[in-house]
Amino acid sequence: MNRIVGIILLAALLLFAGCAQKEASTQVQVTQAPQVVKVEYRGITPQELKAMLDSGEDIFLLDVHIPEQTHIRGTDAFIPYNQIKRYADRLPKDKSTKIVVYCKTGPMSFPAIKALYELGYTNVYYLKGGIVAWQRAGYPVP
Repeated sequence: MNRIVGIILLAALLLFAGCAQKEASTQVQVTQAPQVVKVEYRGITPQELKAMLDSGEDIFLLDVHIPEQTHIRGTDAFIPYNQIKRYADRLPKDKSTKIVVYCKTGPMSFPAIKALYELGYTNVYYLKGGIVAWQRAGYPVP
């Protein structure tokens, strides 16, 4: 019995010594936590976009589909959905500008919207169903 107690004490001592040694050599680097950005995915219909364009409402229309496609008339820029931050200089200077993002059917808009929010834009929408829905609604693409 004394032998078992001795072995347990020895193991505990070795474990404690190992932990103390490891703790002494561990370096902790404190870095700033990544910024959490709330992203809102607000969709508009082709009819709503058409009304905005016809009324002359001040919007920035952004095609993000790759490969590049024929654009809706009035498109302000084409930036691939995965290159938004790289080409931020093509975006409006005013971060509160209404931006409407579109692609072919919709999915490429979502990472683009996230990147726009991360850049500080706050008034971002996407065209539900993309340019395909635009055409199905009977609106022309030049």
